[in-house]
Amino acid sequence: MDTNARPAVRGGSTGTAADGAGTGRFGALSRGLRRRAARLAGVAGIAVSALAAAFGLAGPGAAWAAYPEKPITLIVGYAAGGGSDFIVRSLAPFIEKELGGGTRVIVMNRPGAGGEIGFAAIADAAPDGYTIGLINSPNVVTIPIERQARFSLDRLDPLYNLVDDPGSFVVHKDSPYRTLADVAAFAKANPNSVTVGTTGIGSDDHLAMLVFQRLTQTRLTHVPFPGSADAHRALLGRHIQVTAMNIGESARAREGDPIRILGVMTEERSAQASDVPTFKELGFDVKMSSLRGLAAPTGLPPDIRAKLVDAIGKAVLHPEFQEIARKAYQPLRLLPPDQYAAELKTQEATFRTMWKETPWLK
Repeated sequence: MDTNARPAVRGGSTGTAADGAGTGRFGALSRGLRRRAARLAGVAGIAVSALAAAFGLAGPGAAWAAYPEKPITLIVGYAAGGGSDFIVRSLAPFIEKELGGGTRVIVMNRPGAGGEIGFAAIADAAPDGYTIGLINSPNVVTIPIERQARFSLDRLDPLYNLVDDPGSFVVHKDSPYRTLADVAAFAKANPNSVTVGTTGIGSDDHLAMLVFQRLTQTRLTHVPFPGSADAHRALLGRHIQVTAMNIGESARAREGDPIRILGVMTEERSAQASDVPTFKELGFDVKMSSLRGLAAPTGLPPDIRAKLVDAIGKAVLHPEFQEIARKAYQPLRLLPPDQYAAELKTQEATFRTMWKETPWLK
């Protein structure tokens, strides 16, 4: 799942797709230097290679330029202003610092299709370390299960998980629904009349809505949005009646917006909103959350992958980043590559079984 971030955030660099490709303020200079280097290499390449070999400086995969030598594009598959966008813009400056050398990390929003457009852009990118992105589960797992997607999970290389954000149901403060039971009772008496905003088909929001619908034997109307910020604005404008969104987003939003959180989808109450009861407490056994982590296209050179993972691993432990996350109600769950990949594989198996038993796409 992917509300407007309230705290001021020292975000990473932003720009257009052209900036991400190296045509920003350093782009023209970089291209000129590369052309000049190529000409020089054509004249002296053999001699230089021989000299390097003689001194043991060259080896398989050796590169003359230190990584990174141009901006890194970080793709977010959801609209600006949501929890996914917030966490990467908060983290980007710390990744830049850890990579050093004046590195720029340009955050690019590629919303649509429940995150598929952004996930596919990551998977399709050259595996050179200059394109990474945020992937969100269950979307990144469920989309290839439910339809012929433009990406697959095995084309993405999980680098580091950042957040594990449980779901919640939110209504406008003026709503007649004061409890989950109110929503269920009205929906049962008025099938398809309760509209629920989510971040797309197969998202954790959508799946949670379907589980609630099954438990209550009701029929709700699903309204998908490009991101949680869009769904939240629709709720504030009273265009929808309920928003399914992560507790980190809803807890942050209620600081300034007229909303009511009806319940959180965890086993125990969330530290982000300890006053909000769990769905289970209220008689509805719904547990759902969204992992948000960084990934790259598969096939990164090992040295570049190691440098990226090391920089991200240090960046997420920076006290200033952790304080930003805490103040913004972002529930961090830091998983290095192997643990993150294993978690995604477990989710994939779980949702494949769920799809066979109760498909969520009809």
